[in-house]
Amino acid sequence: MMQPPSLTIGVEEELQIIDPETRELRSYITQILDRGKLLLREQIKPELHQSIVEIGTRICRTPAEVRTELIRLRKTVAELAAQHGLRIASAGTHPFSSWLNQEITPLERYLGVKQDMQELAQRLLIFGTHVHIGVEDPEFRIDALNVARYMLPHLLALSTSSPFWMGRHTGLKSYRSVIFRNFPRTGIPRPFQSWADFNYLVDTLVKTNCIPDGTKIWWDIRPSVRYPTLEFRICDACTRVDEVVCIAAICQAIVAKIWKLRRDNMTFRVYSAELIEENKWRAMRYGLNGKLIDFGKQQELPARDLIKELIEWFIGDVVDELGSRREVEYAYRILEEGTSADRQLAVYQRTGDFRAVVDHIIRETYEGIE
Repeated sequence: MMQPPSLTIGVEEELQIIDPETRELRSYITQILDRGKLLLREQIKPELHQSIVEIGTRICRTPAEVRTELIRLRKTVAELAAQHGLRIASAGTHPFSSWLNQEITPLERYLGVKQDMQELAQRLLIFGTHVHIGVEDPEFRIDALNVARYMLPHLLALSTSSPFWMGRHTGLKSYRSVIFRNFPRTGIPRPFQSWADFNYLVDTLVKTNCIPDGTKIWWDIRPSVRYPTLEFRICDACTRVDEVVCIAAICQAIVAKIWKLRRDNMTFRVYSAELIEENKWRAMRYGLNGKLIDFGKQQELPARDLIKELIEWFIGDVVDELGSRREVEYAYRILEEGTSADRQLAVYQRTGDFRAVVDHIIRETYEGIE
């Protein structure tokens, strides 16, 4: 019998750097990093665009620890930004800033991406939440990947926060997902037969100069090549800390449940990427207000019902063992009040002003950290 996974949690957040006067994104990461590296060391990083700052938690055991870490990190970055008269905000896209005016971070890694991807790199002005769950056994990492793919659209529906793009109401709840789709090696991965099957793919891509290493595979879920983790990458940047913690708790519980099934020699059916992509499209377009497909029943049902089923039926029996019921059940508040995308749309409908939407995102980003 293999060792059970540690189920540790690590969260990475891509945050927006905002000028409070204009409410525009500001290309300012290099100035913030000088002091930030002293305070946060490896927990603060640049991203492709200079208006993005990435923070990463330490390795946490519980969602409660994740909350403490995120509050500390957001608070520190907010203070660093404030020293330059700037603010931070967390959402999948900026409501009106244009990708045409953004500066690329002058580091080799990002200049390489710009060189490879050309215009696509410049357009990639998007912000996500990535959750790493500790899964030490590589074969189980692949098993967990195959099954967890099914729940990715449910997670996206709970986290949508990008209804606007370049001052336009896109009619979608996660426009970030559309922009990311233009990159190669993105989307829902196919199921893999084994760790060797996955490695063969990565090795072939590296050998044929498609990618320098496995970090350039940007699927919605992937086995991390840097850490012994399964990385959930589908979610928009979550605006409130509570939302990030809830998503992280659900990801941890999903992997815990898949382990429990595996241990008891049971499993969950593995579906094709094409079918899961249909649900992902619905989550991108309608968020919680649409229908998702229950592929077992081959029937469409309200997204809210299927998310409740995920929480109550699929992971309901493991959340108490993990001690994360409170964090997971925050999802009920999201189902009731809507996601960040729904709240942004409500502000825009009320005011007709994108700057008011930015102020709203900033307010919610700072909730509980000031």
